[in-house]
This record gives sequence, C-alpha cells and structure tokens, in this order.
Amino acid sequence: MYAVIKTGGKQYKVAAGEKLKVEQIPADIGSEITLDQVLAVGAGETVQFGAPLVAGATVLATVVAQGRHDKVRIFKMRRRKHYQKRQGHRQNYTELQIVSINA
Repeated sequence: MYAVIKTGGKQYKVAAGEKLKVEQIPADIGSEITLDQVLAVGAGETVQFGAPLVAGATVLATVVAQGRHDKVRIFKMRRRKHYQKRQGHRQNYTELQIVSINA
C-alpha cells in the first residue's frame, strides 16, 4: 500500500516503513505526527484519488531526526563587468519514518 502526501509545498509517494526527508516540521524527535493531506492512496491495482484530498485518509509518521542539508553554493558573475557574488544556503529538514497508512 502506498500514498501520495503533500507537505511543505511538495508531494511525496510514501509506503509503510520508508524514511524520507521533508521540509522542516516543528516536532520533537521520537514524536508521532499525522499527515492528513493525502492526495492519493493505492493498493495493488486499485488507486483512489482525492479531489483534492482523499476523505478520511491519514498517514502516521515518527520523527527520526531534525537536521540541515548540505550547503548549496550560489555563484553569480557578469563577465567583463567586475561583478562576482557568492552566497551559500543550507535548508532545514525533518526526517520521517512512515509507520502506517490509514485509508
């Protein structure tokens, strides 16, 4: 069984037992959270789509870790204009362990 969830402005296909990194969610490590924005639920040949959300479907997940991704380096340059700009960015994330999908 799998589900397509929406969190942090992005969509993820998840199944029970998977780990994934999503945009930061304010929750303590070890706590369980319920993701209720489920766009689709599938099991084998049957797929149930929501319009826009599947009614009554939830995904239960456990917070494994909070962290920061690797640094992304931004470099802008205009040739022959003596313009160079350097910038770096590290995005925060929350790592989730999917426990179950309830449809």
